[in-house]
Amino acid sequence: MRTTIARSHASRGLIRPALLFARVATAGLFMAHAVVRIANGTIPQFGQFMEAQGFPAGEALVWLITITELIAGALLIIGRFVRPAAAALMAIAVGGIVLIHRHFGWFVGEHGTGGIEYSAALIVLLLLIMADDRDRHQRRAGFIL
Repeated sequence: MRTTIARSHASRGLIRPALLFARVATAGLFMAHAVVRIANGTIPQFGQFMEAQGFPAGEALVWLITITELIAGALLIIGRFVRPAAAALMAIAVGGIVLIHRHFGWFVGEHGTGGIEYSAALIVLLLLIMADDRDRHQRRAGFIL
């Protein structure tokens, strides 16, 4: 019985670093999208796509998405305003699914191209990050041991 308790306690010691890694890595994935969009100069083309989908001021909207990915990603990395930042990134991921990825099926690569698989994984990570942030605040307030 002691071995089980010791393993359980040791496993708990890995949860905090794993959740921190998930938060920072997820932020990095979103920020990478923004940086590549800027570096490759694809914002105007993405803006034209958005206008073709019926959105006004497509390029301005894409800049808003890009800046949101950078700022929300930075907030996740430093652990500030985590839930609003994760919610903003989740809105971007859901928007990507609705506008683009759903037309290509589930799989991103190998079995297809551009599907929702990657965005769905990001949404799951963002939900985990939001839940952990809520628990972290409750622990600080003394509600959770």
